[in-house]
Amino acid sequence: MNPYVTTVLVGSLLLVGCNGSDKKTSKSTGTTTPTSTGTTSAGTTPGTGTTTPQNALGIEDTIPSVLGADYTKHFNRYTKITAPNGNPIHILAQNTISVNQIIRARGVLQHFLTDLPNSLYGNDKSAIANKMADNNAMLLLLNGKDDGKNPAAMLDGQPLYFEEMQTEGDSWYISQDYENHRDATYEEILHLVHDYGIGVDGNASFDGASPNFQAEIRAAQQNALSNNLWGLGAADWITELTQENSLSQEYLAAVVDVYYGLWGASQENGMGGLYVAKDRASIGTQDPTGQTLLDNKFFHPHLTYNARIDETFTGTFSLTFDASLPYTHHSRYLKNVTLTGENDSNVTVNELDNDITGNSGVNTVIFTGPSFEYGIENNGTTVVVTDYQDDRDGTNTLKMVETLQFSDSTTTL
Repeated sequence: MNPYVTTVLVGSLLLVGCNGSDKKTSKSTGTTTPTSTGTTSAGTTPGTGTTTPQNALGIEDTIPSVLGADYTKHFNRYTKITAPNGNPIHILAQNTISVNQIIRARGVLQHFLTDLPNSLYGNDKSAIANKMADNNAMLLLLNGKDDGKNPAAMLDGQPLYFEEMQTEGDSWYISQDYENHRDATYEEILHLVHDYGIGVDGNASFDGASPNFQAEIRAAQQNALSNNLWGLGAADWITELTQENSLSQEYLAAVVDVYYGLWGASQENGMGGLYVAKDRASIGTQDPTGQTLLDNKFFHPHLTYNARIDETFTGTFSLTFDASLPYTHHSRYLKNVTLTGENDSNVTVNELDNDITGNSGVNTVIFTGPSFEYGIENNGTTVVVTDYQDDRDGTNTLKMVETLQFSDSTTTL
């Protein structure tokens, strides 16, 4: 059972923290100023926001004064995740960050803190969430890019920049532009969970709630570094990480990024060539010790947050892997999605028992097989479509969807 809720501020603590793991870990050559390109198959550049009032989505437009003048000066929106002990894990956003970017960042954090039943270290993550809240963990969603020009980056907290935040369905997500807008969301938020919750050995100030898991992470990191599996061609960076005691955090982020498909469409291996594995299947063959961190230890095999498909998206968003669609290396691990905005758009299901919510446009959900191989139960507000064939489309729960498309026919609801 997931004990975390996303709410506005009820109570808060003063903040202390570290920036020990905020370094870039891909060989990106820089970023460009985002422009709206317009497309018939993907959304425009992030930053357009959403038509749903942000307060209804758990986002406040004021920063709690208890956080201090430096934070109220530099940030204009706030949300949080409340740990089981009642204390908040803070998320602050600057003015160019879109509502959907805020919600996605919050969802990814909640994903990492959602229990993984019967797993070794993730069966009950409440101690990790409590530790993060007690350590005053804060995620800072910053304008621009990591170029040293944003003074808010010097504040205590884990930075994540606008130009490295994709949202499902926007143009950056659809195109998977690693040179200019690679998605650092999982990496930076995992650093937050690692530093403030799991804990890092070798520094008393980083003592966390899961030292045994950290011991396994450290062993896998040392093995990867010794066997030239990670940190490839980056000797100076490895020296810097060693001095910061950030090696295990950066290694784990590389493994998890690859695990969730973020580098599958890249021309290089994981983390821009820093890590030997490129996709989930290759972790087990290229880095078997790293694979042990993923085998029912802490990380869900699919993404647990509900992905809000960008309101500018039109066309068909696929949850099924398609080599011709770069983003599906990543979207294949999504389970639940909500279409936002007013554009007519569709969703192709995968095998994960999807929960799909439509928007105010006309929406079609697309299935693999012929209609006679599915059962349809319609109670008026929710439609449940069950695939009678094993290991294909699963059982899907649909809301606000107008049409079902099968390989042989189309059904209007």
